[in-house]
Amino acid sequence: MKTDYPSIAAVDLGSNSFHLLVARHVDGRFQILHKEKQRVYLAAGLDDDYYLSQDAIARALHVLQQFATTLESFPHSHVQVVATYTLRNSKNIHYFLRKAQRCFPFKINVISGQEEARLIYQGVANYIHSDHNRLVIDIGGGSTELVIGRHFEHQHLASRNMGCETITKQFFADGKLSVQRFNHAQIKAEQDLEPITATYLNTGWKTCLGTSGTIKTLVAINQANFAQSLLTLHSLEQIKALLLAQNHIEQINIKGLPTERHSNIVGGLVILIAVFKQLGISTLDYCDHSLREGLLNEMQRNEARDIRSRTIQTLSEHYTVDTVHSANICKTLQQLFKAVKNTWQLTSFDLQMLHWAAQLHEVGLTINSSGLHKHSAYIVMHSQLPGFTQEQQLMLSGLIRFHRKKIKLTELNALNDEQQQTLSKLLPLLRLAVIFNQKRQHQPLPVIALQAQDEQLSITIDQNWLNKHTILLADLQQEQHYLKPLNIILLIR
Repeated sequence: MKTDYPSIAAVDLGSNSFHLLVARHVDGRFQILHKEKQRVYLAAGLDDDYYLSQDAIARALHVLQQFATTLESFPHSHVQVVATYTLRNSKNIHYFLRKAQRCFPFKINVISGQEEARLIYQGVANYIHSDHNRLVIDIGGGSTELVIGRHFEHQHLASRNMGCETITKQFFADGKLSVQRFNHAQIKAEQDLEPITATYLNTGWKTCLGTSGTIKTLVAINQANFAQSLLTLHSLEQIKALLLAQNHIEQINIKGLPTERHSNIVGGLVILIAVFKQLGISTLDYCDHSLREGLLNEMQRNEARDIRSRTIQTLSEHYTVDTVHSANICKTLQQLFKAVKNTWQLTSFDLQMLHWAAQLHEVGLTINSSGLHKHSAYIVMHSQLPGFTQEQQLMLSGLIRFHRKKIKLTELNALNDEQQQTLSKLLPLLRLAVIFNQKRQHQPLPVIALQAQDEQLSITIDQNWLNKHTILLADLQQEQHYLKPLNIILLIR
């Protein structure tokens, strides 16, 4: 009988709080071994220009140091860390990540709102099974996620840029409470929901679940004051009346409401009432599983790669990509990558990124063949890519944007230094693979010998073959000039 079950950890860097969850998977379920929750109020430190204040960064780093101590004995492969709304919208995110690396040795993945919504749904789906459609709602400090799904599959993912902290900051910054302010805030929240309302109503659902700490608190208030566990629009209006009777956030004294929730509960209530009204929700029940549990499940099943591969395949099929052509490029990439992998210290994930870029580099043909690389990169950057972090989506889009024509480094400023260094090694490989397959003749290529030394690439091809393919030779010679912005010297022999 197996007794040695490895521990894994999920870390959620949220807009209000940082969470750490340690668990092990035993007999088909997770045993929670340890939990930590630290309030950092990151969203409160995000100014109007989307820069994190030094105080907010200091609070975050202090908590990360504590988490690093807890996770000291954990292999990196057993820890998944995700950052959500505030960090993904912060303009000084790279500064924060560099600071974090010094005290927290685990990689922080900044995820998109859609990816956050997907993970939230996976956390719920692995805890509560359902044969019918359900609506899952999570109200965070900076964003609200809404998902419709059945079984383990989501049908619609949405992340709206409104959270309990941001609504409170916008409409109740001085702490004063009034019916007029509440109504203005609610109208704004309902406006933010309008783009998804029709789609969600047309799809429909049978049950509705809420997963956030905000919803958990509203359920607790409802139970303490009205002896009801299910939330309804009527019960939310009752809670609203209790809060408005207090006149000021600092004076709130309501059964079931902990002190640390005083500052943001009004904003959370505004959003939930708006959701109830826009979507016509009758009742909502609370679920204690969410983003962190979704992360744990994916770590246990090692599903992330499969999810990303399915995402790429779905997008490729949607845009009717020439799969034979992309497969030939991938085959060439395999050969080129193998030749330089050790010298350039590339990883298997780098090769996977190249393959994904090859599979999607022509999705822009549905718009126009002229400016293909720009159209394809735009589609990839602005599509929902389940399984991909924000950084990975940026990298993939960057590879596709510059797989041909001139390389403009100024358009890569969104990538951090490490990503730019990796991209400078991957781009030449992708560009060469595309060049060698551009005629789509699906004929065997000659042996291509590639050697790398620092920033120098030497490519050796049979001279007789090159003499018969003068246009390709001209393209390679043009490539020598195109690669100069990357400080790559291409030698053709």
